[in-house]
Amino acid sequence: MGRGSECRVLDQLVAAVRTGESRVLVLHGAPGAGKTALLEYLESAATGVRVLRAAGVESEMELTYTTLHHLCGPLLDRLADLPTPQREALETVFGRRAGTPPDRFLAGLAVLSLLSDVSADGPVLCVIDSAQSMDSASAQVVGFVARRLLAEPVAFVLATRHRRADLLGLPELEITGLGEADAHALLDSAAHAGLDQHVRDRIVAEAKGNPLALLELPRELPAGRPEGGFGPPDTGTLPTRVERSFLKRIEELPEQARLLLLVAAAEPVGDPTVVWRAVERLGVTPSAALDETDGLLSFDVRVTFRHPLVRSAVYRAAGDADRRAVHLALAEVTDPESGEDRRAWHLASAAAEPDELVAAELERSAGRARARGGLAADAAFLQRSVALTVDATRRAERAVAAADASVRAGDLAGARRLADLAETETHSEFLRGRAHLVRGRIAHAAGDDEAPRLLLAAARRLEPFDPALARETYLLAWGTAASGAADDESLVAISRAIRDLPPPEGDPRPLDLVLAGCALLVTEGRAAAIGPLRTAMAALVDVPTPDLLKWGWVACGVSPAAWDEQVMCETYARAAEVARTTGSLTELPVYLACLGSAKSVTGDFAAAAATFAEAEAVATATGLPAPPHPLILKALQGKEPTAAGGPIAHWAAAVLYNGLGRYEEALSAAQAGAEVAQLIVSVWVLPELVEAAVRVGDDKIARRALEHLADAAAGCDTDWARGILARSRALLAENTAADDLYREAIERLGRTLLRPDLARAHLLYGEWLRRRTRRADARHHLRTAHDMFVSIGMTAFAERARGELVAVGEQARKGTAGASPSDELTPQERQIALLVREGFSNPEVGARLFLSPRTVEWHLRKVFTKLSITSRRQIRDALPHNE
Repeated sequence: MGRGSECRVLDQLVAAVRTGESRVLVLHGAPGAGKTALLEYLESAATGVRVLRAAGVESEMELTYTTLHHLCGPLLDRLADLPTPQREALETVFGRRAGTPPDRFLAGLAVLSLLSDVSADGPVLCVIDSAQSMDSASAQVVGFVARRLLAEPVAFVLATRHRRADLLGLPELEITGLGEADAHALLDSAAHAGLDQHVRDRIVAEAKGNPLALLELPRELPAGRPEGGFGPPDTGTLPTRVERSFLKRIEELPEQARLLLLVAAAEPVGDPTVVWRAVERLGVTPSAALDETDGLLSFDVRVTFRHPLVRSAVYRAAGDADRRAVHLALAEVTDPESGEDRRAWHLASAAAEPDELVAAELERSAGRARARGGLAADAAFLQRSVALTVDATRRAERAVAAADASVRAGDLAGARRLADLAETETHSEFLRGRAHLVRGRIAHAAGDDEAPRLLLAAARRLEPFDPALARETYLLAWGTAASGAADDESLVAISRAIRDLPPPEGDPRPLDLVLAGCALLVTEGRAAAIGPLRTAMAALVDVPTPDLLKWGWVACGVSPAAWDEQVMCETYARAAEVARTTGSLTELPVYLACLGSAKSVTGDFAAAAATFAEAEAVATATGLPAPPHPLILKALQGKEPTAAGGPIAHWAAAVLYNGLGRYEEALSAAQAGAEVAQLIVSVWVLPELVEAAVRVGDDKIARRALEHLADAAAGCDTDWARGILARSRALLAENTAADDLYREAIERLGRTLLRPDLARAHLLYGEWLRRRTRRADARHHLRTAHDMFVSIGMTAFAERARGELVAVGEQARKGTAGASPSDELTPQERQIALLVREGFSNPEVGARLFLSPRTVEWHLRKVFTKLSITSRRQIRDALPHNE
């Protein structure tokens, strides 16, 4: 009644999905606005469409992936068709296999692929009611999938009371109140004949067109009252008044009917068999009780209430003793194998006092949730376990575990509270140290400048009790202090503490080797650190996957610190592949960004662009900030940076402006980058600082930068270190010494993978030779540099070399290309084309860019049209080689 426009929107959605299009719609409105009725209309209209249903349940919000399990349950027989990592991810989250908890976004990609695969048989409609009560893991996956539907005949329609962050940005339709005429008509169908017309008008006005209110508020005014509906006004909010109406109806029901309603309200899944058996266990005859529920409850495939407000009203109105009795009955009839986590939760809700057996059950449930990747559920089970633990020491141990789980779940306030409890409850210095570690991890997660100091303190407290954990904490502290604009004082203190550690027992682990090298890098300098760093590099080749994921982000800085580009490329490639295959998508963007940087400095711009495209896609999909590393690729290509600030941005700007010959700007950027206490980029910017300072005539700055560069390369006999140092020294040397140094730089860099640096050595040598009127020699090196720059795609440096060639009487084509058909590609089309050029299949491209294979194919057809090609093989020639 009165929903013609809304029904037309839903009809259009069904028509679109029948023709192969994707659609998403979020219906939002107040309780009782009629969202569920519209979903029922949608399902009845979707003839010939496969309908998948689910509903969020408030009491299930802490149980991970519950709503998703209900939605995808009928499709689990199709899991075998998914790529192995995606299949294993869904099997893990649905409890069908044991394994490492999958990243939530890998689970989302798996659901996207599953729905895409199923939709090949016909259109699919996914309907989710009460979406405001979805568990957070399910909501994130649903939002992820809904944002990536494009070329599949799949529709998502969700109904929610309020907009939730997981669903923001999706197409939505607000369900408002009925118009006045329709509201009066609906009220007339529910109100008794004796109700005064003025009172009717008042109810319509107060209900604001809310259908449920129009049906329920007249029940507050029973027939036969002398005032005919006139009386004191109810000042409660509309939802409160509707719920009060339900409560009034519930209070008038027989005791057995009320007990049946309470059992149904406490049972989260809506399983009719479980509810029936629990009610019988409480001495109630289910069929008789159901007949007396006044239509508030119905049994079908699932147990459903007339409205979610009935469920909440029933549960809140019950006394504590009744709730505990009901939860105990539900625990006793829940299958201890298939429903072990719900059983544990019911037992916890039935407990009137601490109970170690129940606390232990909850702890086991937390472990199972953790194995499924359920961070919020893991934390919730452990938090409840803490509350039910009898022994103070055991309670402190569980509080630390719960605090750690809460950090991983993003509940930093809860983690702090639990860490406080652990320190208060225990006399164990070890537990206090672990609680302090949690505080450090909270600070690190929150971006707090105190994180290095807190982690250092935690490592010191842990050292006497768990040396392995202490070392891991020291490395985390070191990495936190060394990253970005580091706190130099903290970094020195942490490095000294690591240096003073006793040697580890037995053979050193890769972590121990990395730790020793990192500490020496700060306390003794690179010359002393290079030996341990090289040993650590060799060990990192075989580092176990869990360790690589846990602290690999720190270890990956070892190879560039040791000036070994071969190991650097191999280490970054392995770290990215491990993160990708294990679904560790929160770490993957960082590793991909580092790999993209390595590809950039080696001159493989096409691979770098594809790698950065994947990093950006993962970061966007996961809501993480995109790393700034693509700036160095843009700078090498001669493109103006779009971001300012930070070590990488300063380094990129210095490279760009040296290429453009804008040396004053290059000097400013290089000085800013060199002043940051960042152990890698602040070194890589030093050659730019030397070159810029020499070109502006400030030899003092240039010589000081050269000294720092020499210190950074001390002890490193790699061609990378020696070649860069020789090139920089040549800029400040005279006559024969300069000539010899340029030749050494070209020889050494020629043995590396660093084509851009080799080309720049040829350019500097050619410029030096021209200024000494050795035109023939200059012409050779300038031509070599120019051709290399053009081949690599370094436009600014190519133009600088072309200018030098003109000065010695040579003609050279410009390094910039004209307009290309590829310029018409959108960013996503370009990402897909680059990955296809690298040889990836549609499913592989989809896995990297979080798209379904069908969506990749849809974009690829547009790429073919814009590039005027007809096959994947032609993409290699259609795209610029330096892209």
